[in-house]
Amino acid sequence: MSEHPKSQNDKAWEALFEKYDILSRIESAGRFIISSAQIKEYREPRLMAKFDHGINLPRIFAENHLAILPISRGDYVISHFEAYQPFPPPDRSIARVFLPANLQSLDANHIPSEAIAINCALASGMLADFLGEDILYATVSGRMGSGQFDFQIQNSRARQPLKVSVNQSQIEIDAAFEGVHSLALLEAKRDLAEDFLVRQLYYPYRVWSSRMTKKVRPVFLVYSNGVFHFYEYEFQNPDSYNSLTLIKQKNYSIEDTAIALSDLEETVKQTSIVPEPAISFPQANRFERVINLCELLSTQDLSREQVTEEYAFDLRQTNYYTDAARYLGLVEKHYREYRKPIYSLSLLGRRIMNLNYRHRQLAFCRAILHHRPFREAFLLSLETGTVPDTSAIVAIMRRSNLYKVESMSTYIRRSSTISGWLHWMFGLIDLSTY
Repeated sequence: MSEHPKSQNDKAWEALFEKYDILSRIESAGRFIISSAQIKEYREPRLMAKFDHGINLPRIFAENHLAILPISRGDYVISHFEAYQPFPPPDRSIARVFLPANLQSLDANHIPSEAIAINCALASGMLADFLGEDILYATVSGRMGSGQFDFQIQNSRARQPLKVSVNQSQIEIDAAFEGVHSLALLEAKRDLAEDFLVRQLYYPYRVWSSRMTKKVRPVFLVYSNGVFHFYEYEFQNPDSYNSLTLIKQKNYSIEDTAIALSDLEETVKQTSIVPEPAISFPQANRFERVINLCELLSTQDLSREQVTEEYAFDLRQTNYYTDAARYLGLVEKHYREYRKPIYSLSLLGRRIMNLNYRHRQLAFCRAILHHRPFREAFLLSLETGTVPDTSAIVAIMRRSNLYKVESMSTYIRRSSTISGWLHWMFGLIDLSTY
């Protein structure tokens, strides 16, 4: 299927599927229940059964359209579940908020964890604004038991949903805030992703909606690159896992996010071309995820497998995005024991990550525009008023002496990176500056 090597999870799950004939058991019974003790025969369950995004699923799950859900403290069920929900594209507008002037322990330029992001969201008033509650109290959080409940979940191989029974599964709530009218349950992340595991919202919702007379509101918070992205969902049928609907989405920042086209024009004037590095030309269309990778590495160095297993990448994407960050000089690759690569922020990467929002974005633009194909495509965009099409970008690439890019199919495929990064740059422009 893939030219890339298998992860430890891939290998362990393939061994489990073979030992317990899991595919045949699912084919005959519609599901397979596996215990944590069985999983531990090959690897720790905490590493083998926690897949927050569809891209993290082991290869044998992805190939057979399977997912896994916990049903008790020691058991999991595997089936053709539709367990993940795609994130909708976020609104581009960003509301500005402020931390109280007398706070010294929260720094808008240094938010290294989900917990700190939540504290900033509360202290700045963005949570109260998003939830429409004048006063909020931090209440339940952490790990707790689920109690007992049943639910229906869509099965991609059958018309009828499957019934799943949960009994004392462990759930975890990142934060909960109660106001006069509602209880909001927050799931917070710092990694950007295409989708999320609905269970992270659904299990806590089922637990607390059975205990409250107030409305229980599942809320997802994604903090990345200085912006707090809030998503509020509603389960239209409490007994149905797949009945969630997005109610609203809003973005906030504690920092000044105003960037004008003139800022980009001035940036390109101040940027000179550097020789192309002996690193694969990027195949990483979403520059937001390059930034997100730098954020993750700003707190600790990570191996390739850690990046792959802990965040919303598969092994192929890990290679593409780490190479893209290395191409720009933001990340360095080192080899330690057993010749396994370890990634860390470069001095340039650390300097950029310590800047405030506005200067950080312009510094990223500068890192991109140092490279001839991006610079020429950007200047052509300014001249024509639109991002160049594929043929124009390929023509620029072919005269830019790129490292080991030879076939036309590779030029075409990697031209989408230039298009994607230019769209990111122009997307920075605050339309209110006109």
